[in-house]
Amino acid sequence: MGTVYIDGENLTLQEVEEAALKGARVELSPQVESKVNLCRKFVEGIVEREETVYGINTGFGKLCRVRIDRDQLSRLQKNLIKSHSAGVGRPLSIPEVRGIMLLRVNLLSKGHSGVRLELIQTLVKMLNLGVHPLVPEKGSVGASGDLAPLAHIGLVLIGLGQAEYKGKILEGKEAMARVGIEILNLQAKEGLALINGTQFMSSIGTLSLLKAIRFCKLADIAGAMTLEGVLATPAAFDEGFQRVRGHKGQKESADNLRRLVEGSQIVESHKNCENVQDPYSLRCMPQVHGATRDALRSVKSVLTVEINSATDNPLIFPQERKVISGGNFHGQPVSLFLDLMGIAVSALGNIAERRIALLMNETQSGLPPFLSSESGLNSGFMIAQVTAASLVSENKILAHPASVDSVPTSANQEDHVSMGSIAARKAREIVNNVENILAIELLASAQGIDFRVPLKPGRGTEEAWRVIRTVVPKLNQDRILAEDIEKVKKLIDEGKIIRRVEEKIGRLN
Repeated sequence: MGTVYIDGENLTLQEVEEAALKGARVELSPQVESKVNLCRKFVEGIVEREETVYGINTGFGKLCRVRIDRDQLSRLQKNLIKSHSAGVGRPLSIPEVRGIMLLRVNLLSKGHSGVRLELIQTLVKMLNLGVHPLVPEKGSVGASGDLAPLAHIGLVLIGLGQAEYKGKILEGKEAMARVGIEILNLQAKEGLALINGTQFMSSIGTLSLLKAIRFCKLADIAGAMTLEGVLATPAAFDEGFQRVRGHKGQKESADNLRRLVEGSQIVESHKNCENVQDPYSLRCMPQVHGATRDALRSVKSVLTVEINSATDNPLIFPQERKVISGGNFHGQPVSLFLDLMGIAVSALGNIAERRIALLMNETQSGLPPFLSSESGLNSGFMIAQVTAASLVSENKILAHPASVDSVPTSANQEDHVSMGSIAARKAREIVNNVENILAIELLASAQGIDFRVPLKPGRGTEEAWRVIRTVVPKLNQDRILAEDIEKVKKLIDEGKIIRRVEEKIGRLN
Protein backbone atom coordinates (compact mmCIF):
# COMPACT_ATOMS: atom_id res chain seq x y z
CA MET A 1 0.00 0.00 0.00
CA GLY A 2 1.64 3.20 -1.22
CA THR A 3 1.30 6.89 -0.46
CA VAL A 4 -0.86 9.44 -2.28
CA TYR A 5 0.83 12.86 -2.47
CA ILE A 6 -1.49 15.86 -2.69
CA ASP A 7 -0.51 19.08 -4.45
CA GLY A 8 -3.91 20.33 -5.59
CA GLU A 9 -3.15 19.81 -9.26
CA ASN A 10 -2.25 16.25 -10.22
CA LEU A 11 -4.52 13.83 -8.35
CA THR A 12 -5.61 10.83 -10.45
CA LEU A 13 -8.81 8.82 -10.26
CA GLN A 14 -6.75 5.73 -9.43
CA GLU A 15 -5.16 7.56 -6.49
CA VAL A 16 -8.62 8.44 -5.20
CA GLU A 17 -9.45 4.75 -5.26
CA GLU A 18 -6.15 3.84 -3.57
CA ALA A 19 -6.77 6.23 -0.67
CA ALA A 20 -10.53 5.75 -0.42
CA LEU A 21 -10.92 2.03 -0.97
CA LYS A 22 -7.54 0.58 -0.10
CA GLY A 23 -6.47 2.92 2.70
CA ALA A 24 -3.31 4.34 1.11
CA ARG A 25 -1.52 6.92 3.24
CA VAL A 26 -2.03 10.58 2.31
CA GLU A 27 0.67 13.26 2.48
CA LEU A 28 0.86 16.89 1.38
CA SER A 29 3.47 17.75 -1.23
CA PRO A 30 6.09 20.33 -0.14
CA GLN A 31 4.73 23.12 -2.37
CA VAL A 32 1.33 23.12 -0.67
CA GLU A 33 2.46 24.99 2.45
CA SER A 34 3.63 28.14 0.66
CA LYS A 35 0.51 28.37 -1.55
CA VAL A 36 -1.85 27.90 1.38
CA ASN A 37 0.00 30.30 3.69
CA LEU A 38 0.11 33.02 1.04
CA CYS A 39 -3.65 32.80 0.50
CA ARG A 40 -4.36 32.70 4.23
CA LYS A 41 -2.27 35.82 4.82
CA PHE A 42 -4.35 37.64 2.21
CA VAL A 43 -7.60 36.64 3.97
CA GLU A 44 -6.25 37.82 7.32
CA GLY A 45 -5.40 41.15 5.70
CA ILE A 46 -9.03 41.53 4.60
CA VAL A 47 -10.15 40.86 8.17
CA GLU A 48 -7.64 43.35 9.56
CA ARG A 49 -8.72 46.07 7.15
CA GLU A 50 -12.39 45.24 7.79
CA GLU A 51 -13.20 45.13 4.10
CA THR A 52 -16.60 43.64 3.27
CA VAL A 53 -16.07 40.39 1.37
CA TYR A 54 -18.64 37.63 0.85
CA GLY A 55 -18.01 34.52 2.92
CA ILE A 56 -15.35 36.17 5.04
CA ASN A 57 -17.36 38.72 6.99
CA THR A 58 -20.88 38.48 5.56
CA GLY A 59 -23.80 36.11 5.86
CA PHE A 60 -24.33 33.37 3.30
CA GLY A 61 -26.64 32.79 0.34
CA LYS A 62 -29.57 35.21 0.48
CA LEU A 63 -28.04 36.66 3.68
CA CYS A 64 -24.92 37.85 1.84
CA ARG A 65 -25.83 41.50 2.45
CA VAL A 66 -25.60 41.09 6.24
CA ARG A 67 -22.25 42.38 7.54
CA ILE A 68 -20.76 40.39 10.46
CA ASP A 69 -18.66 42.04 13.17
CA ARG A 70 -15.03 41.00 13.43
CA ASP A 71 -15.41 39.47 16.88
CA GLN A 72 -18.20 37.20 15.56
CA LEU A 73 -16.34 35.71 12.57
CA SER A 74 -15.34 32.46 14.28
CA ARG A 75 -18.88 31.96 15.55
CA LEU A 76 -20.19 32.69 12.04
CA GLN A 77 -18.16 29.83 10.57
CA LYS A 78 -19.14 27.39 13.32
CA ASN A 79 -22.81 28.33 12.92
CA LEU A 80 -22.48 27.73 9.19
CA ILE A 81 -21.28 24.15 9.72
CA LYS A 82 -24.01 23.41 12.26
CA SER A 83 -26.86 24.94 10.26
CA HIS A 84 -25.85 23.26 7.02
CA SER A 85 -25.60 19.82 8.61
CA ALA A 86 -29.13 18.96 7.53
CA GLY A 87 -28.53 15.70 5.66
CA VAL A 88 -30.86 12.72 5.95
CA GLY A 89 -30.83 9.07 4.97
CA ARG A 90 -28.40 6.23 5.50
CA PRO A 91 -24.70 7.04 5.93
CA LEU A 92 -22.32 6.87 3.00
CA SER A 93 -19.85 4.00 2.89
CA ILE A 94 -16.45 4.59 4.46
CA PRO A 95 -14.65 4.56 1.07
CA GLU A 96 -17.04 7.22 -0.23
CA VAL A 97 -16.43 9.40 2.84
CA ARG A 98 -12.67 8.93 2.51
CA GLY A 99 -12.94 9.93 -1.14
CA ILE A 100 -14.77 13.13 -0.20
CA MET A 101 -12.16 14.00 2.43
CA LEU A 102 -9.28 13.35 0.03
CA LEU A 103 -10.86 15.49 -2.67
CA ARG A 104 -11.45 18.27 -0.14
CA VAL A 105 -7.79 18.13 0.87
CA ASN A 106 -6.82 18.41 -2.79
CA LEU A 107 -9.12 21.39 -3.35
CA LEU A 108 -7.90 23.28 -0.28
CA SER A 109 -4.28 22.55 -1.25
CA LYS A 110 -4.68 24.59 -4.44
CA GLY A 111 -4.25 27.76 -2.40
CA HIS A 112 -7.43 29.58 -3.47
CA SER A 113 -9.65 28.88 -0.44
CA GLY A 114 -7.96 30.96 2.25
CA VAL A 115 -7.84 28.34 5.01
CA ARG A 116 -5.02 27.75 7.46
CA LEU A 117 -2.59 24.93 6.71
CA GLU A 118 -3.67 23.49 10.06
CA LEU A 119 -7.16 22.75 8.74
CA ILE A 120 -5.84 20.76 5.77
CA GLN A 121 -3.43 18.88 8.00
CA THR A 122 -6.33 17.95 10.29
CA LEU A 123 -8.19 16.35 7.40
CA VAL A 124 -5.04 14.46 6.40
CA LYS A 125 -4.61 13.16 9.96
CA MET A 126 -8.21 11.99 10.03
CA LEU A 127 -7.66 10.06 6.80
CA ASN A 128 -4.43 8.46 7.97
CA LEU A 129 -5.70 7.61 11.45
CA GLY A 130 -9.08 6.31 10.31
CA VAL A 131 -11.55 8.88 11.68
CA HIS A 132 -14.47 8.87 9.24
CA PRO A 133 -17.39 11.28 9.76
CA LEU A 134 -20.89 9.90 9.38
CA VAL A 135 -22.32 11.55 6.27
CA PRO A 136 -26.02 11.12 5.37
CA GLU A 137 -26.37 10.43 1.66
CA LYS A 138 -29.32 12.75 0.95
CA GLY A 139 -29.68 16.50 1.15
CA SER A 140 -27.55 18.02 -1.61
CA VAL A 141 -28.87 19.66 -4.77
CA GLY A 142 -25.39 20.09 -6.22
CA ALA A 143 -25.07 23.90 -5.97
CA SER A 144 -23.64 25.72 -4.04
CA GLY A 145 -21.92 22.41 -4.22
CA ASP A 146 -22.66 19.52 -1.89
CA LEU A 147 -23.39 21.71 1.13
CA ALA A 148 -25.22 19.38 3.53
CA PRO A 149 -23.02 16.27 3.22
CA LEU A 150 -19.80 18.30 3.31
CA ALA A 151 -21.02 20.10 6.44
CA HIS A 152 -21.38 16.75 8.22
CA ILE A 153 -17.65 16.21 7.65
CA GLY A 154 -16.96 19.68 9.01
CA LEU A 155 -18.88 18.85 12.19
CA VAL A 156 -16.27 16.34 13.32
CA LEU A 157 -13.44 18.84 12.81
CA ILE A 158 -15.10 21.12 15.36
CA GLY A 159 -15.88 18.30 17.79
CA LEU A 160 -19.51 17.73 16.87
CA GLY A 161 -21.39 15.13 14.86
CA GLN A 162 -20.45 11.46 14.76
CA ALA A 163 -17.60 9.46 13.26
CA GLU A 164 -16.68 5.86 12.60
CA TYR A 165 -13.41 4.70 14.15
CA LYS A 166 -12.27 1.07 14.03
CA GLY A 167 -15.77 -0.17 13.36
CA LYS A 168 -17.46 1.82 16.16
CA ILE A 169 -19.66 4.91 15.91
CA LEU A 170 -18.46 7.60 18.30
CA GLU A 171 -19.27 11.21 19.01
CA GLY A 172 -17.04 13.39 16.86
CA LYS A 173 -15.15 14.86 19.80
CA GLU A 174 -14.42 11.42 21.26
CA ALA A 175 -13.26 9.99 17.93
CA MET A 176 -10.80 12.86 17.50
CA ALA A 177 -9.58 12.50 21.09
CA ARG A 178 -8.91 8.79 20.67
CA VAL A 179 -6.35 9.46 17.96
CA GLY A 180 -5.00 12.67 19.47
CA ILE A 181 -6.28 15.12 16.84
CA GLU A 182 -7.05 18.60 18.18
CA ILE A 183 -10.49 20.08 17.61
CA LEU A 184 -10.42 23.15 15.34
CA ASN A 185 -11.68 26.60 16.22
CA LEU A 186 -12.67 27.74 12.75
CA GLN A 187 -11.45 31.15 11.64
CA ALA A 188 -12.69 33.54 8.94
CA LYS A 189 -13.70 31.80 5.66
CA GLU A 190 -12.84 28.28 6.92
CA GLY A 191 -16.35 26.94 7.48
CA LEU A 192 -17.43 28.04 4.03
CA ALA A 193 -14.25 26.56 2.53
CA LEU A 194 -15.18 23.18 3.99
CA ILE A 195 -18.63 22.95 2.39
CA ASN A 196 -18.59 24.64 -1.03
CA GLY A 197 -17.81 22.29 -3.89
CA THR A 198 -18.55 19.06 -5.72
CA GLN A 199 -16.56 16.55 -3.67
CA PHE A 200 -19.59 14.43 -2.65
CA MET A 201 -20.73 13.79 -6.22
CA SER A 202 -17.14 13.48 -7.44
CA SER A 203 -16.16 10.89 -4.83
CA ILE A 204 -19.17 8.65 -5.46
CA GLY A 205 -18.81 9.23 -9.19
CA THR A 206 -15.11 8.34 -9.25
CA LEU A 207 -15.44 5.11 -7.27
CA SER A 208 -18.44 4.03 -9.37
CA LEU A 209 -16.72 4.94 -12.64
CA LEU A 210 -13.64 2.85 -11.95
CA LYS A 211 -15.86 -0.15 -11.20
CA ALA A 212 -17.85 0.48 -14.37
CA ILE A 213 -14.71 0.62 -16.51
CA ARG A 214 -13.68 -2.79 -15.19
CA PHE A 215 -17.17 -4.11 -15.93
CA CYS A 216 -16.60 -3.38 -19.63
CA LYS A 217 -13.94 -6.11 -19.69
CA LEU A 218 -16.14 -8.36 -17.60
CA ALA A 219 -19.08 -7.92 -19.98
CA ASP A 220 -16.86 -9.02 -22.86
CA ILE A 221 -15.80 -12.11 -20.90
CA ALA A 222 -19.35 -13.02 -19.91
CA GLY A 223 -20.65 -12.40 -23.42
CA ALA A 224 -17.93 -14.53 -24.99
CA MET A 225 -18.80 -17.39 -22.63
CA THR A 226 -22.48 -17.10 -23.53
CA LEU A 227 -21.60 -17.08 -27.22
CA GLU A 228 -19.85 -20.41 -26.85
CA GLY A 229 -22.56 -21.89 -24.64
CA VAL A 230 -25.29 -21.26 -27.25
CA LEU A 231 -23.09 -22.28 -30.23
CA ALA A 232 -22.99 -18.81 -31.76
CA THR A 233 -20.26 -17.51 -34.06
CA PRO A 234 -17.61 -14.82 -33.56
CA ALA A 235 -17.64 -14.03 -37.30
CA ALA A 236 -19.24 -10.61 -36.70
CA PHE A 237 -16.23 -9.58 -34.62
CA ASP A 238 -13.97 -9.65 -37.69
CA GLU A 239 -11.28 -6.98 -37.42
CA GLY A 240 -11.86 -5.54 -40.88
CA PHE A 241 -15.61 -5.43 -40.38
CA GLN A 242 -15.20 -3.54 -37.12
CA ARG A 243 -12.63 -1.15 -38.58
CA VAL A 244 -14.96 0.25 -41.23
CA ARG A 245 -17.22 1.81 -38.62
CA GLY A 246 -14.37 3.40 -36.70
CA HIS A 247 -15.59 3.79 -33.11
CA LYS A 248 -12.73 3.13 -30.71
CA GLY A 249 -14.76 1.31 -28.05
CA GLN A 250 -16.37 -0.96 -30.63
CA LYS A 251 -12.98 -2.02 -32.00
CA GLU A 252 -11.63 -2.60 -28.48
CA SER A 253 -14.55 -4.81 -27.50
CA ALA A 254 -14.40 -6.81 -30.73
CA ASP A 255 -10.69 -7.38 -30.25
CA ASN A 256 -11.35 -8.67 -26.72
CA LEU A 257 -14.09 -11.01 -27.93
CA ARG A 258 -11.92 -12.47 -30.69
CA ARG A 259 -9.06 -13.10 -28.31
CA LEU A 260 -11.28 -14.60 -25.61
CA VAL A 261 -12.64 -17.35 -27.88
CA GLU A 262 -9.39 -17.95 -29.76
CA GLY A 263 -8.66 -21.68 -29.97
CA SER A 264 -12.22 -22.67 -29.07
CA GLN A 265 -13.16 -26.21 -30.01
CA ILE A 266 -16.78 -25.28 -29.31
CA VAL A 267 -16.69 -22.59 -32.02
CA GLU A 268 -14.96 -24.95 -34.47
CA SER A 269 -17.55 -27.67 -33.84
CA HIS A 270 -20.34 -25.79 -35.64
CA LYS A 271 -18.36 -23.72 -38.11
CA ASN A 272 -20.33 -24.93 -41.15
CA CYS A 273 -23.78 -25.03 -39.56
CA GLU A 274 -26.88 -23.57 -41.25
CA ASN A 275 -27.28 -20.70 -38.76
CA VAL A 276 -26.04 -17.59 -40.57
CA GLN A 277 -27.03 -14.86 -38.06
CA ASP A 278 -27.07 -14.75 -34.28
CA PRO A 279 -29.38 -12.62 -32.11
CA TYR A 280 -28.34 -8.98 -31.62
CA SER A 281 -27.37 -9.58 -27.99
CA LEU A 282 -24.46 -11.66 -29.32
CA ARG A 283 -23.79 -10.24 -32.77
CA CYS A 284 -23.89 -6.61 -31.61
CA MET A 285 -21.78 -6.96 -28.45
CA PRO A 286 -18.95 -4.80 -29.85
CA GLN A 287 -21.37 -2.04 -30.82
CA VAL A 288 -23.18 -2.00 -27.46
CA HIS A 289 -20.25 -2.71 -25.15
CA GLY A 290 -18.11 -0.33 -27.20
CA ALA A 291 -20.57 2.54 -26.91
CA THR A 292 -20.48 2.15 -23.13
CA ARG A 293 -16.68 2.21 -23.24
CA ASP A 294 -16.64 5.44 -25.24
CA ALA A 295 -19.17 7.09 -22.93
CA LEU A 296 -17.18 6.13 -19.84
CA ARG A 297 -14.06 7.59 -21.44
CA SER A 298 -15.84 10.93 -21.58
CA VAL A 299 -16.91 10.62 -17.94
CA LYS A 300 -13.33 9.81 -16.95
CA SER A 301 -12.06 12.93 -18.72
CA VAL A 302 -14.58 15.17 -16.92
CA LEU A 303 -13.93 13.68 -13.47
CA THR A 304 -10.16 13.91 -13.92
CA VAL A 305 -10.56 17.65 -14.48
CA GLU A 306 -13.11 18.07 -11.68
CA ILE A 307 -11.12 16.40 -8.90
CA ASN A 308 -8.29 18.89 -9.52
CA SER A 309 -10.53 21.94 -9.85
CA ALA A 310 -11.10 24.89 -7.53
CA THR A 311 -14.80 24.60 -6.67
CA ASP A 312 -14.87 26.74 -3.52
CA ASN A 313 -16.61 30.13 -3.32
CA PRO A 314 -15.46 32.81 -3.15
CA LEU A 315 -12.07 32.01 -4.68
CA ILE A 316 -9.06 34.00 -3.60
CA PHE A 317 -6.21 35.03 -5.89
CA PRO A 318 -3.64 36.54 -3.52
CA GLN A 319 -1.04 37.40 -6.15
CA GLU A 320 -3.60 39.41 -8.13
CA ARG A 321 -5.11 40.66 -4.85
CA LYS A 322 -8.58 39.58 -5.95
CA VAL A 323 -11.51 37.78 -4.35
CA ILE A 324 -14.09 36.56 -6.86
CA SER A 325 -17.53 35.22 -5.96
CA GLY A 326 -18.64 33.05 -8.87
CA GLY A 327 -20.13 29.66 -9.61
CA ASN A 328 -17.34 27.08 -9.75
CA PHE A 329 -19.25 25.12 -7.11
CA HIS A 330 -22.03 24.38 -9.60
CA GLY A 331 -22.18 20.65 -10.27
CA GLN A 332 -23.67 20.72 -13.77
CA PRO A 333 -20.50 19.57 -15.61
CA VAL A 334 -20.29 16.55 -13.30
CA SER A 335 -24.03 15.92 -13.05
CA LEU A 336 -24.52 15.66 -16.82
CA PHE A 337 -21.73 13.13 -17.20
CA LEU A 338 -22.74 11.06 -14.17
CA ASP A 339 -26.16 10.78 -15.80
CA LEU A 340 -24.36 9.63 -18.95
CA MET A 341 -22.49 7.03 -16.90
CA GLY A 342 -25.75 5.66 -15.51
CA ILE A 343 -27.26 5.40 -18.99
CA ALA A 344 -24.12 3.81 -20.46
CA VAL A 345 -23.78 1.19 -17.73
CA SER A 346 -27.50 0.42 -17.93
CA ALA A 347 -26.90 -0.60 -21.54
CA LEU A 348 -24.37 -3.22 -20.41
CA GLY A 349 -26.99 -4.66 -18.07
CA ASN A 350 -29.73 -4.59 -20.71
CA ILE A 351 -27.80 -6.63 -23.25
CA ALA A 352 -26.41 -9.01 -20.62
CA GLU A 353 -29.93 -9.81 -19.40
CA ARG A 354 -30.95 -10.64 -22.99
CA ARG A 355 -28.02 -13.06 -23.24
CA ILE A 356 -29.08 -14.66 -19.94
CA ALA A 357 -32.61 -15.08 -21.34
CA LEU A 358 -31.12 -16.64 -24.47
CA LEU A 359 -29.33 -19.24 -22.35
CA MET A 360 -32.66 -20.15 -20.71
CA ASN A 361 -34.48 -20.76 -24.01
CA GLU A 362 -33.86 -24.29 -25.24
CA THR A 363 -35.25 -23.45 -28.70
CA GLN A 364 -32.62 -20.78 -29.34
CA SER A 365 -29.73 -22.12 -27.27
CA GLY A 366 -29.88 -25.85 -27.90
CA LEU A 367 -29.29 -26.28 -24.18
CA PRO A 368 -31.61 -27.95 -21.63
CA PRO A 369 -34.50 -25.71 -20.48
CA PHE A 370 -33.27 -23.20 -17.90
CA LEU A 371 -29.86 -24.93 -18.02
CA SER A 372 -31.12 -27.88 -15.97
CA SER A 373 -30.61 -31.46 -17.19
CA GLU A 374 -33.60 -32.52 -15.05
CA SER A 375 -35.90 -29.58 -15.77
CA GLY A 376 -39.34 -29.87 -14.26
CA LEU A 377 -38.10 -31.46 -11.10
CA ASN A 378 -35.52 -28.67 -11.07
CA SER A 379 -36.08 -25.02 -12.06
CA GLY A 380 -32.39 -24.41 -12.78
CA PHE A 381 -31.59 -20.76 -13.55
CA MET A 382 -35.20 -19.74 -14.22
CA ILE A 383 -35.46 -17.25 -11.37
CA ALA A 384 -31.89 -15.99 -11.73
CA GLN A 385 -33.01 -14.60 -15.08
CA VAL A 386 -36.04 -13.07 -13.36
CA THR A 387 -33.69 -11.37 -10.91
CA ALA A 388 -31.67 -9.96 -13.81
CA ALA A 389 -34.90 -8.75 -15.44
CA SER A 390 -35.85 -7.01 -12.19
CA LEU A 391 -32.50 -5.27 -12.02
CA VAL A 392 -32.55 -4.01 -15.62
CA SER A 393 -36.08 -2.71 -15.11
CA GLU A 394 -34.96 -0.82 -12.02
CA ASN A 395 -32.02 0.58 -13.98
CA LYS A 396 -34.36 1.97 -16.62
CA ILE A 397 -36.02 4.06 -13.92
CA LEU A 398 -32.72 5.06 -12.31
CA ALA A 399 -31.24 6.06 -15.69
CA HIS A 400 -33.66 8.99 -16.03
CA PRO A 401 -31.29 11.99 -15.85
CA ALA A 402 -31.16 14.03 -12.65
CA SER A 403 -29.34 16.88 -14.37
CA VAL A 404 -32.45 18.00 -16.27
CA ASP A 405 -34.11 18.97 -12.98
CA SER A 406 -33.66 22.11 -10.90
CA VAL A 407 -35.48 23.38 -7.80
CA PRO A 408 -34.68 26.95 -6.68
CA THR A 409 -33.30 27.26 -3.12
CA SER A 410 -32.18 29.94 -0.67
CA ALA A 411 -35.10 32.26 -1.41
CA ASN A 412 -34.27 32.18 -5.15
CA GLN A 413 -30.69 33.37 -4.64
CA GLU A 414 -29.62 29.88 -5.72
CA ASP A 415 -32.20 29.58 -8.49
CA HIS A 416 -30.60 26.90 -10.67
CA VAL A 417 -29.03 23.76 -9.24
CA SER A 418 -27.48 20.62 -10.76
CA MET A 419 -28.84 17.70 -8.72
CA GLY A 420 -25.37 16.21 -9.13
CA SER A 421 -25.51 14.29 -5.87
CA ILE A 422 -28.63 12.49 -7.08
CA ALA A 423 -26.97 11.72 -10.42
CA ALA A 424 -24.03 10.24 -8.49
CA ARG A 425 -26.17 8.08 -6.22
CA LYS A 426 -28.26 6.82 -9.14
CA ALA A 427 -25.16 5.96 -11.15
CA ARG A 428 -23.71 4.09 -8.16
CA GLU A 429 -26.90 2.03 -7.82
CA ILE A 430 -26.95 1.22 -11.52
CA VAL A 431 -23.31 0.07 -11.40
CA ASN A 432 -24.08 -2.17 -8.42
CA ASN A 433 -27.11 -3.64 -10.21
CA VAL A 434 -25.09 -4.39 -13.33
CA GLU A 435 -22.46 -6.14 -11.23
CA ASN A 436 -25.16 -8.57 -10.09
CA ILE A 437 -26.48 -8.99 -13.63
CA LEU A 438 -22.99 -9.85 -14.89
CA ALA A 439 -22.51 -12.27 -11.98
CA ILE A 440 -25.70 -14.06 -13.07
CA GLU A 441 -24.55 -14.19 -16.69
CA LEU A 442 -21.17 -15.58 -15.68
CA LEU A 443 -22.89 -18.30 -13.66
CA ALA A 444 -25.33 -19.17 -16.43
CA SER A 445 -22.74 -19.07 -19.23
CA ALA A 446 -20.40 -21.30 -17.23
CA GLN A 447 -23.28 -23.77 -16.97
CA GLY A 448 -23.78 -23.51 -20.72
CA ILE A 449 -20.12 -24.35 -21.33
CA ASP A 450 -20.46 -27.35 -18.97
CA PHE A 451 -23.01 -28.82 -21.38
CA ARG A 452 -20.52 -28.54 -24.25
CA VAL A 453 -17.87 -30.70 -22.56
CA PRO A 454 -15.70 -32.47 -23.76
CA LEU A 455 -15.29 -29.66 -26.30
CA LYS A 456 -12.96 -27.00 -24.92
CA PRO A 457 -13.83 -23.30 -24.89
CA GLY A 458 -11.43 -20.56 -25.99
CA ARG A 459 -8.23 -19.83 -24.11
CA GLY A 460 -9.71 -16.80 -22.38
CA THR A 461 -13.19 -18.11 -21.74
CA GLU A 462 -11.83 -21.40 -20.45
CA GLU A 463 -9.80 -19.55 -17.83
CA ALA A 464 -12.84 -17.54 -16.70
CA TRP A 465 -14.90 -20.76 -16.55
CA ARG A 466 -12.22 -22.45 -14.43
CA VAL A 467 -12.07 -19.52 -11.98
CA ILE A 468 -15.85 -19.60 -11.53
CA ARG A 469 -15.76 -23.34 -10.97
CA THR A 470 -13.29 -22.88 -8.09
CA VAL A 471 -16.08 -21.29 -6.03
CA VAL A 472 -19.30 -22.60 -7.59
CA PRO A 473 -19.76 -26.17 -8.91
CA LYS A 474 -21.97 -27.06 -11.87
CA LEU A 475 -25.66 -26.91 -10.99
CA ASN A 476 -26.89 -30.50 -11.17
CA GLN A 477 -29.71 -30.15 -8.63
CA ASP A 478 -31.50 -27.00 -7.48
CA ARG A 479 -29.78 -25.07 -4.69
CA ILE A 480 -29.85 -21.54 -3.25
CA LEU A 481 -28.73 -19.44 -6.21
CA ALA A 482 -28.38 -16.25 -4.15
CA GLU A 483 -25.35 -17.84 -2.51
CA ASP A 484 -23.83 -18.70 -5.90
CA ILE A 485 -24.42 -15.16 -7.19
CA GLU A 486 -22.73 -13.72 -4.11
CA LYS A 487 -19.70 -15.98 -4.56
CA VAL A 488 -19.23 -14.88 -8.16
CA LYS A 489 -19.79 -11.26 -7.15
CA LYS A 490 -16.95 -11.66 -4.66
CA LEU A 491 -14.71 -12.93 -7.48
CA ILE A 492 -15.65 -9.78 -9.41
CA ASP A 493 -14.93 -7.48 -6.46
CA GLU A 494 -11.55 -9.09 -5.95
CA GLY A 495 -10.73 -8.77 -9.65
CA LYS A 496 -9.88 -12.47 -9.92
CA ILE A 497 -11.75 -13.27 -13.13
CA ILE A 498 -10.22 -10.45 -15.17
CA ARG A 499 -6.78 -10.98 -13.63
CA ARG A 500 -6.69 -14.70 -14.40
CA VAL A 501 -7.96 -14.21 -17.95
CA GLU A 502 -5.34 -11.53 -18.61
CA GLU A 503 -2.60 -13.76 -17.22
CA LYS A 504 -3.68 -16.32 -19.81
CA ILE A 505 -4.21 -14.23 -22.96
CA GLY A 506 -2.63 -10.86 -22.19
CA ARG A 507 -4.12 -7.54 -21.18
CA LEU A 508 -7.65 -6.87 -22.40
CA ASN A 509 -8.66 -3.49 -23.79
